[in-house]
Amino acid sequence: MKRYNKRQAKGHEVTDLQQCFSIENAVGLLEKMPKARFDETVELSMHLGIDPKLSDQMVRGTVRLPHGSGRSVRVVAFTESPEEALAAGAETAGLEDLIKRVQEGWVDFDVAVATTSAMKQVRTVARVLGPRGLMPNPKSGTVADDLVSVIHDVKAGRVEFKMDKTANMAVVVGKRSLVKEYLTDNIKAAIEVVNHARPETFRGRFIRNMTLSATMTPSIRLDQQEYVGIESKGGAQ
Repeated sequence: MKRYNKRQAKGHEVTDLQQCFSIENAVGLLEKMPKARFDETVELSMHLGIDPKLSDQMVRGTVRLPHGSGRSVRVVAFTESPEEALAAGAETAGLEDLIKRVQEGWVDFDVAVATTSAMKQVRTVARVLGPRGLMPNPKSGTVADDLVSVIHDVKAGRVEFKMDKTANMAVVVGKRSLVKEYLTDNIKAAIEVVNHARPETFRGRFIRNMTLSATMTPSIRLDQQEYVGIESKGGAQ
């Protein structure tokens, strides 16, 4: 028998979590569940119909949440123009000096961005950044010539998503402190953008199931019929 701590057990008492709920009702249920002493992160978890063994069916990208992620994001910028990156909001910026710090083991940041021209040198620390999910990548929008816009987007609430080896994926959609309407908007925006990331070669039902949860709560299953409508917007992309 599966065991739960007291907070999780109380979360299960809110309703029958074996049922499926609309996005609005799921957010409402989340509000009723016991809260932790910190502002929990809310995640949308998905299981995709993709075969993760096929290289042409990798799903990854970014979504700019309309009401922000609620997280304070520490950004470092690998660039030949550190002054511009710092003025845009990056906590740390540079190139050779920054690469040296990373080589020495410094990874005290959340997102790394880089200019296209800087990537040749940044690849020398791929073994350090890659396993931590911090390596700048054009597909995730963290490599660009206009770093100012990228930094602004990241600070404003742009989050990354990437399917794992089991075709599962989690997308941060905000904090529990966000009002219900804002959190609902963020969830719908995330679903729509994920659908736009559907591989052109894929045929079949893209999103198999989805759940919503906060850091310390049980998962709430979302009604498939509702997000099939949202899925169809991006299904042909």
